[in-house]
This record gives sequence, structure tokens and C-alpha cells, in this order.
Amino acid sequence: MRRFLVIAVVLAIAGAVGSWWYTNRGGAPTELTLYGNVDLRQVDLAFNGSERIAAVDVQEGDRVHEGDVLARLDTRRIEPQVAQAEAQVAAQRAAVERLHNGSRPEEIAQARANFEQAKADAANARAQYQRKNELLARNAGTQMDFDNAKATLDMAEARVKLNQSALDLTLAGPRKEDIAQAEAQLRGNEAQLAYLHQQLVDAQLLAPIDGVVRSRLMERGDMASPQRPVVSLALTNPKWVRAYVSEVDLGKVHPGTKATVTVDSFSNRGFDGWIGFMSPIAEFTPKDVQTPELRTSLVYEVRVFVTDPTDDLRLGMPATVHLALSPPAGSPTRPNPPIALGDGMSRR
Repeated sequence: MRRFLVIAVVLAIAGAVGSWWYTNRGGAPTELTLYGNVDLRQVDLAFNGSERIAAVDVQEGDRVHEGDVLARLDTRRIEPQVAQAEAQVAAQRAAVERLHNGSRPEEIAQARANFEQAKADAANARAQYQRKNELLARNAGTQMDFDNAKATLDMAEARVKLNQSALDLTLAGPRKEDIAQAEAQLRGNEAQLAYLHQQLVDAQLLAPIDGVVRSRLMERGDMASPQRPVVSLALTNPKWVRAYVSEVDLGKVHPGTKATVTVDSFSNRGFDGWIGFMSPIAEFTPKDVQTPELRTSLVYEVRVFVTDPTDDLRLGMPATVHLALSPPAGSPTRPNPPIALGDGMSRR
């Protein structure tokens, strides 16, 4: 009995060892390791206009936030133009408002008074004309007096018509075409003012996003232009590891696959990440990537985006990517080897 018990124990131990070997050595791999380098985006910032640089407010290595002022242009020539444009806009806006308001009551009253005066002058001239006409008919007056009275009457009646037209125009107010012209001129002045204001805004070079100043490319007193960058900025977000996967392992990874990134500088720390991009084009393994495979192998680039809230990862830093692999869906599961029992039976 003791002999059978020893044999059963030995067989059980052997079965356990075989099962461990099958699971950990003979089964499918549970992790894929890739090698690459930390990468991030960089932007070279230049002014929109051409002017002398008044100040560069940042140094290499400074951390900046979106909206921070990095450099400034000399604005002494732009500010007087802005003041002039503001005055023109104010004057034209007043002219448009005057046209919209129309004639004032005092102007209407003045036009009506002029019209009434012209009618009175015409009535008096008509009476003078009639008297001269009667005198001429009785041979008591001269032809010259009659002609003068006739001319005076004609001028008085003409003045009546003129003042009548002036009163009608005053009552009607400005023409729609005059208002439209004044409004168009106002829009043109406002557009010019907005352009000058934008030039003042563009005189400040702002950080478009959070980052670190990589280098100062121009200094105070230099002549800036849109073609000459002033500051080079390294963006701190996003960061990724540019790694490469062989064609054999290509089917094991997919966009969105979770990953853990490690670097030599922080050997005891893993950075969480995920695959965000997979190149559709094969290429030869770059020479700066340390991989166990042959460097002449065809591989596909993948970008593993990394969360780095403390900004510890640096551009070009060698990194190792660990991808946890799950068994393919629908793959059969191999049963464990049987464990022999002491009575000659077996069970799984």
C-alpha cells in the first residue's frame, strides 16, 4: 500500500511539472515586446508681420502655457495708425447716424418759413406787376417799369418753387442711396480699423499650446518676418513611442491596444499607453531602433501614445513597449495532461 502511495505522489508531481511547462513554455506568448524611441511634435513660431523685435520674453527650457506671450514687436508705428482709423470710424458713424435721424424739427421749420417768405414776396411782386400793367394801359407808366415788374414777379415765383422743393426735401429726409453710401463707407473704415487692431495683436507672439521652449532663434533688434521663426517650441502633449512591429506579429496588435512603456531612466516605472497609429506601408527597420530581429527585416511603424503627466519622457529617449496579447477568439483550449491515480485510473 505504501508503495502505491509513493508512486501516486511521484506521478502527480510529474504531471504538475508537465502542465506548468506546457502553460508557460509551450503555449502561445502572452506579451509582445517592441523597441523604439520617444517622439513628440515641434513647432517653429514666427510673427505674421515684418517689424523690429522689441523683446523675447522666454528662455530655452521654459515651460509655457497656451496664450503666454513669447516675444513682442515694436508697435510705435502702428499705434498712430490705429488712432487715426478710430477717429475716421467715429466721424463716419456720426454721419450715418445723422442720415438715419433725418431732418430736425428746427430745419423743417426753417424751410417752411423760407417757403412762406417766398410766397409773400411773390404776392407783392404780382401786385406791383398788375399796377404797372394798369398804368401802362392808361399811358401813365413806362414800358421799362412794366418790364422790371414782370421780371421781379418771375424771380419771385421761381423762388417760391425753389423753397417749395427745399421744404419737400427737408420733409422727405435723406435719400436711401445716400444712407447706403455712408454705411458702406463706415464698413470700409471699420474693416481698416479691425486690420490695424489685428496687427497690434499679431505684434505679440503667443504660445499656441502648452510646451517647452526648445530654442530662441532670434533676438531683440532682429527684423522679424513670417518666413523667419523666432522661437522653437516642443509640445508636451501628445507624446508617443515610434516603434516597429514585424509582419509576423502584425495581426496581434490593433489600434487601441493597451501598452506599458518603460525606459532605462525609470526602470522601476511603467508608463500607460495605447496604440494610436499603424502604418499601412512596410519599410526596412530603421538603424536607430534596437531590436532582436535582423535590421533588414520589413516592419510596420506603430505609434504608441503615452500618458506622461509629470513630463519625464524626453525626445529621442530609447523605450521598450510591452503589449499584453490575448488568445485569438475561437481558438481551442488544450486540455491539461491527465494525472495518474494509484488505482490505475486516470482523471483530468
